[in-house]
Amino acid sequence: MINYIIYENKTSDEWVTFVHGAGGSSSIWFKQIRDFKKDYNLLLLDLRGHGDSKKGNEYATEKQYTFSAIANDILEVLDFLKIEKSHFVGISLGTILIRQLAEMHPQRVQCMILGGAILKLNLRSQILMKLGNMFKYVLPYLILYRFFAFVIMPKKNHKQARLIFINEAKKLYQKEFIKWFKLTATINPLLRRFRQEELDIPALYVMGEEDYMFLPYVIQQVKLHARTANLVVIAHSGHVVNVEKSTMFNEVVLSFLSHKKNADIQRTSASIN
Repeated sequence: MINYIIYENKTSDEWVTFVHGAGGSSSIWFKQIRDFKKDYNLLLLDLRGHGDSKKGNEYATEKQYTFSAIANDILEVLDFLKIEKSHFVGISLGTILIRQLAEMHPQRVQCMILGGAILKLNLRSQILMKLGNMFKYVLPYLILYRFFAFVIMPKKNHKQARLIFINEAKKLYQKEFIKWFKLTATINPLLRRFRQEELDIPALYVMGEEDYMFLPYVIQQVKLHARTANLVVIAHSGHVVNVEKSTMFNEVVLSFLSHKKNADIQRTSASIN
């Protein structure tokens, strides 16, 4: 089972599960813990091969690396902790895993908070993926990862987020990086399906206005899925909004969760009456 950290709130029965992106770990949520644990139980995950999930994790070499298999890693933790359903907060590739889990087990997902969401790859990101596949066996993975980080988060104000992800990526192994990178071969048809199919689950996209590679497609998607999707664009922020603009990110997400909770209470009250 992958590594996890929990923060229990004795006054709440609601859970928020945090899913990091490729190369990161549960530590990237350090700016969210204090604010979120006031009202919710928190579950922070280290995806397979990341953070403390790589320790003694020989099983990962035997398991298939697909988005559905990695989503099942998350489900395994939920089942082990007897968490019937949770709100999910993800960043970057973590948003794809949340969307995959919601498609497979919609009853377990109360809502989706998708930060720096990836819904479609533009030409530049397609080229990045091709270059990565060409050189993944030749170049040390950290050289590739640093290059990707600078392309995705190029501005001076993105530096903190960029350094956090590069430092976290140092904890990966070359073989692990290659396994994750091979997932990109299946990402286009998966994202196409996500764009076409609207789930009956509330979704909040939280994007940086400088997230030039992914924001345009999220704007399009929210218009198409207006029944369930909402979008907040945070000024002067890039891809990793939870790090670059943590205060605003926390306020936006907690407000969304609070409104959803109040709406659920009202619906329950109406059904009883």
